[in-house]
Amino acid sequence: MKQLILIAILCCAAGVSAAKVNVVDGDSLEIDDRRIRLNGIDAPELVQTCFDADGTEYQCGYKAMEFAADFIADKQPDCRCLSEKDRYGRELCECFVDDISLNEALVESGWAMSYRDTKFDELQNDAEAHKRGIWQGKFMRPALFRALERATEQK
Repeated sequence: MKQLILIAILCCAAGVSAAKVNVVDGDSLEIDDRRIRLNGIDAPELVQTCFDADGTEYQCGYKAMEFAADFIADKQPDCRCLSEKDRYGRELCECFVDDISLNEALVESGWAMSYRDTKFDELQNDAEAHKRGIWQGKFMRPALFRALERATEQK
């Protein structure tokens, strides 16, 4: 009887698959068919470059995405979302892995900035003071980078 129960449990568990998580960039995720924007933060765009403390150019957008992907690793994030969506139809969420906020971790590590939300300002100030992530050198604010990209595309 115990063997039958164990087999039934294993069969049911095998039928439940984990959601597919794709880190799009430093502040965007796709979980199955859900498009998620990490609320309250702004990370460099995937193609954006920055300059480190020595003035060497590096792929800061890729580094932000890599940090988020490493943070999530093979775990399922628990995303707590607002009722409204952004102008692109993405859910606005704070996502947690093992009860640790990915949004906070990105700002604290210096791979994202506080964005329209003072909740993360203190973490950003600390990252800037300790020259972590993008704060180690020079960078363009992601919102300005996007605006310039749009203006260049319109020409």
